[in-house]
Amino acid sequence: MSEASGEPSTLRQATIEALRESDLDAKVERTNLACRLWFGRRIGMHAHGDPALPDRPGRPAEPILVSPRKVKRRSVHTIEGRIALIHALAHIELNAIDLALDIVARFTSESVPRSFFDGWMTVALEEAKHFRLLAHRLEALGTHYGALSAHDGLWEAVEATAHDLGARLAVVPLILEARGLDVTPSLLEKLEGVGDADTAAILEIIYRDEKKHVAIGAKWFRFLCAREQRDPAERFQELVRASFRGQVKAPFNDRARSEAGLTPTFYRSLSPLSS
Repeated sequence: MSEASGEPSTLRQATIEALRESDLDAKVERTNLACRLWFGRRIGMHAHGDPALPDRPGRPAEPILVSPRKVKRRSVHTIEGRIALIHALAHIELNAIDLALDIVARFTSESVPRSFFDGWMTVALEEAKHFRLLAHRLEALGTHYGALSAHDGLWEAVEATAHDLGARLAVVPLILEARGLDVTPSLLEKLEGVGDADTAAILEIIYRDEKKHVAIGAKWFRFLCAREQRDPAERFQELVRASFRGQVKAPFNDRARSEAGLTPTFYRSLSPLSS
């Protein structure tokens, strides 16, 4: 798909090209192509001539990135508030595409089974689906992704965990994505309460997939800990304290987290507000 070489020949090339793409429709298409090639076993893992991993993902000129404190409030009780909420969710899902692409591209030389990359390419494919659903919902409401400002907090997690696969797994799926399991049920209830069934249906899809993504993270985090003969909960807490700049916030959806393999012994002691 690249102008110079046609279709990518390695997984690392395919994910880096998708990561670098600034046109968001093309980013989704490159992500889908990478998945088709990988799951069709039509490409190898990595090669000497693969492009360099970018410091930042490709992005269009909009949305403008601002401090989290300046991002528009997300009330569901007005159409403007729901648009702001959907826009914020679309921004999260766009970042989630790039987070999944980055974990594949960055760690293709890691000594892990091939099924590790199957899992994260599945995540990339589903995050692309989520972004497209939310972007189309914004268009149905007469606006578009990029019309509002957004913040860059999620990509900071990439920079903080670039050095270590265990840290990446601890912070991205087991902190950031697990947070979605905590907050989505109440958002769904609010959207249903104001009669926005279309947006609620999208969030139902995202919630179901997020549980799978946390489970993939938990599976491979436990795999690394077993290989290193470390206690998973203790190692998780050590890595989060070293690599995560935010707060581990209660309340927690303990049931959904546990179903994904993330039991309270992992995270409860990290939150000063949890009992």
